[in-house]
Parts: sequence; structure tokens; C-alpha cells
Amino acid sequence: MRRRQIQPSTTDQRLLDTRGPADWVHTDPWRVLRIQSEFVEGFGMLAELGPAVSVFGSARLGRHTPEYATAEKLGRALAEAGYAVITGGGPGLMEAANKGASEAGGVSVGLGIELPFEQGINKWVDIGINFRYFFVRKMMFVKYAQGFVGLPGGFGTMDELFEALTLVQTKKVTAFPIVLIGSAYWEGLLDWIRETMVTQGTVSPVDLDLISVTDDVEDAVRIIQQAEDHRPAEEAAVSALAAAERRAQD
Repeated sequence: MRRRQIQPSTTDQRLLDTRGPADWVHTDPWRVLRIQSEFVEGFGMLAELGPAVSVFGSARLGRHTPEYATAEKLGRALAEAGYAVITGGGPGLMEAANKGASEAGGVSVGLGIELPFEQGINKWVDIGINFRYFFVRKMMFVKYAQGFVGLPGGFGTMDELFEALTLVQTKKVTAFPIVLIGSAYWEGLLDWIRETMVTQGTVSPVDLDLISVTDDVEDAVRIIQQAEDHRPAEEAAVSALAAAERRAQD
């Protein structure tokens, strides 16, 4: 910093001087430590989770809807296949997936978010973490999952869907299947991608192959298992490419 940007006191002085204002604890540099603590908490709690699948869906579709029954069946099927089930920890379809996993004897995970209108972690969660920051929470959804299943949902579900699509498209993650359950619900979105985005060249036709759509829970689980079978070969190919790039740089 130069000229008028130079602080009139030293960092140590501001740290040790208790007579000054306390608003420094609310500044962006201090928030870095809070962000760091959320990463540490999430990594520590989920590091030994084992194979898992992240499931997203609406908090507004309640227990008397057919989507709730589908989500509960999905959670149960994933648990029986040996996967932990990760959701946003809230009500609606998140609760249903957690309920199915828990009742099947699987591990049920809820990654909540601090919101002014959220009801908190649902009662079917075995491992629960509440986050302040969306981006930290989103990291946990992807880092500890072998796949993504999207049920009918709103903006939050769409956010997670396109986050996952971007990571797979750019090869930031390998062998990460993205399955959407409910063809009638997702048909309009996929038609728009095909007829508008692909037509105008903003995405490639092959990008649509990143998404699998089904109405069958067993089919969704099978897609995830098949992708898991291909994961070692894909990761080996990525490692070989990275090694070749390093050799070229040397």
C-alpha cells in the first residue's frame, strides 16, 4: 500500500490495543478464519464416510406427494447398495432420502445451510453439519460423493445440478454420474438446453450425454454403480495425462 492507503498504525498495535473499536472481527480478513474452520469441520467429519451419493430435491414437496415416496425409495436403494446418502439436511425430498437411507440401516448425512427461513436438520440425519457459506457446503457435496441424483426441485437443486455439470464438463471431477429422476419434470429444461444452448453453440451436443434421465430408482442406482466400475480406469487415464504434461514441462 502507498500514499493515503498506508495505515497510521502497525498490525501488532491494532491487535494489542484494546481501546480501539471491535468491528475488526467482522471484516473480510477475519471471515477467512471462519471459512477455514468450516472446511476443517466438514473434512474432518466426512473423511471416513466411504462411498456416498449426493441427493438433491425440493424442500417444499412434502410427505403426501409422489416425489416424497420416490425420494424415500431412492434413499433406501442407495443404502442397500452400500452408499451413504448425502442431502441438504432439510425437509421435503431431502428428508425423504435421509429417511429411506436411515431406515435401511445406511449412513444418512445432512449438510445444512444457515438461512432465515430454513427449518434446520431433519430428524433422519445421522451425521449433520450446518454451514454458513454455500460454497463450502457445495464443496462437501461433491468431494465426498461418487454421484449426484437430482429429484424435482427449485433454484437450490438447479444450482447444484449445474455446479456438478460444470465440474464434469471441465473434467474437474472424474467418473461422476449425474442422474435426474422424473422425466416429466426435467423434460422442459433438457429441451431448452438441446434446442437453445446446443443450437446456438453455447454447449456441445455431447454435453447432454453427461446427464442421465430416468423414472426408475433401480435404474438410477445402476447408473451410479456402472460409473463407479469405470472410475479406476478413468482416474488412471487422468493421472497418465498429468504425468505426460509434467514430463513435457521438464
